[in-house]
Amino acid sequence: MKLFHPAWNTVRCPVVGMVHLAPLAGAPHYEGDWRLIQQRALADAEALVNGGVHGLMVENFGDMPFYRDAVPVETISQVTTIAAEMKRRFHNIPLGINLLRNDGPGAMAVAHAVGAQFIRVNILCGARLTDQGLIQGNAAEVMRCRASLRAKQVKVFADVDVKHSVAVAEMTLEDDVDDTLLRGHADALIVSGQATGQPASLSQLRAVKAAARGVPVWVGSGVCQDTVRDWGSEADGLIVGTSLKVDGVLSNPVEIQRVRALMQKVNSLLSC
Repeated sequence: MKLFHPAWNTVRCPVVGMVHLAPLAGAPHYEGDWRLIQQRALADAEALVNGGVHGLMVENFGDMPFYRDAVPVETISQVTTIAAEMKRRFHNIPLGINLLRNDGPGAMAVAHAVGAQFIRVNILCGARLTDQGLIQGNAAEVMRCRASLRAKQVKVFADVDVKHSVAVAEMTLEDDVDDTLLRGHADALIVSGQATGQPASLSQLRAVKAAARGVPVWVGSGVCQDTVRDWGSEADGLIVGTSLKVDGVLSNPVEIQRVRALMQKVNSLLSC
């Protein structure tokens, strides 16, 4: 994992914990207390870090329904504010940015501004039908944004066959991987289940890893204590969100006991 951050040099399978932001100002379900949103996000981050995760990722999950691509300027400013404070407090922890549904250039700009290490782009190449309608890949915009900002240190994690979507045209998984890596210039790939919190397919993970030819492949949904044995032994990294919340409910705060239990299992598995 030297490609991404020195903190991961000695980690066989890094675990990134999700910070799902409550609805931000401008979103339909914004409740009017911006300070409370910040406090909750930082509390979740603190629970994840103290619980032992190897990285954090901030996501505007509460802003449903999502824009197809570019998010409003007020969203950019709020995510930047929270991410900057998170980076200040937890400066030794790699940080990622995901702007839903598919604002890769916006995420790149935020990451560059706050000193984050990576972004997640759900649809970097091709086109997919989603609940936001037809979303087309934005690799050209993302990579040109990175080049213009001289932000080569910000790595791009791109989903393959991303959740909550179906492909517009038939394409083999191998061709999808090739396009995302060779034509989209992704630095790492993410495999997920059909929806948030649902487990990915172990056979799909293996197929993507075979096609990726050494490029890191992460699991991006469905990681929990029951599935971590499979994912931890096969994947190059894990992104965990829902299972670390109180009662396993995505909208609840992060529960540090759940984080510690998961990380204890991850560490015991990877030390064998």
